[in-house]
Amino acid sequence: MMFGGIEAGGTKFVLAVADDNLKIVAREHLDTTQPEAMMPVIIDFFTQHPVTALGIGSFGPIGVNPQQADYGYIKKTPKPGWADYPFLPRLQDALNIPIYWTTDVNVAAYGEMLAGAAQGKKNLVYITVGTGIGAGIIADGQIYSGISHPEVGHLLMHTLPDDHFAGVCPYHQYCLEGIAAGPAIAARNGRPGRDITRDDPFWQVEAYYLAQACVDLTLTLAPEMIVFGGGVANQQQLMPLIRSSFITQLNGYVDTPPVDNYIVHAGLGNDAGIVGSLLLAKSLVAKTVNAPSV
Repeated sequence: MMFGGIEAGGTKFVLAVADDNLKIVAREHLDTTQPEAMMPVIIDFFTQHPVTALGIGSFGPIGVNPQQADYGYIKKTPKPGWADYPFLPRLQDALNIPIYWTTDVNVAAYGEMLAGAAQGKKNLVYITVGTGIGAGIIADGQIYSGISHPEVGHLLMHTLPDDHFAGVCPYHQYCLEGIAAGPAIAARNGRPGRDITRDDPFWQVEAYYLAQACVDLTLTLAPEMIVFGGGVANQQQLMPLIRSSFITQLNGYVDTPPVDNYIVHAGLGNDAGIVGSLLLAKSLVAKTVNAPSV
């Protein structure tokens, strides 16, 4: 039995097929362009490599409520051609197999729970910090969603007294993504994060906002672990600063596991999303999760 996965990111798509042991036997990377160019390639890939079920983690916002008319659609997005695009219905029509449809951060969170840093945990948050900021939430072993999927990247932040950066989010001046994602880092420093030295004081500012998000998530969700992924979060100097700022901001109000075991790097690295997609495809067949299927 073969399983398929799609990690549909704003910059690139990863397509993969794996066997019953989740060993990847075929894989392809595609630059994210417009859907009319990409969808025939995606459909051809899974036609050439037939699968029993497919898991998709997509950039958003997306429709995740099966009771709503926009279920399976990519909703408002500045990416050309993708706004209001029926991603899931298009693949349903072409492949006619069970499909698990969710966000890119949710599949990464699921992958980390079953095969990464959060193995053995049933309640966790996976945060990706890169071009944008998003988070997948696992509650009691299940991907959490309500009327929509959570948008943790748009949590409003309490800014540092001497931080007058206006933010880059067109919706919220001082949301987490607007002041701490990759474009915000470049805008406030005049250069991308990869070009900022490790000892630059800016990283303490970045850590403060990411730690504040961890405090908010700790107080609202009480997860067993918070896992960070994404290009910005992979900066080696950042994690100790986040942990230190988290301790200061939480100020001992609630108990958490030791911070080195509570706020951690993704164990699967850049493969968290595609591994999670494959695991969710397998779960549809095994019926081990309550997944919306088609």
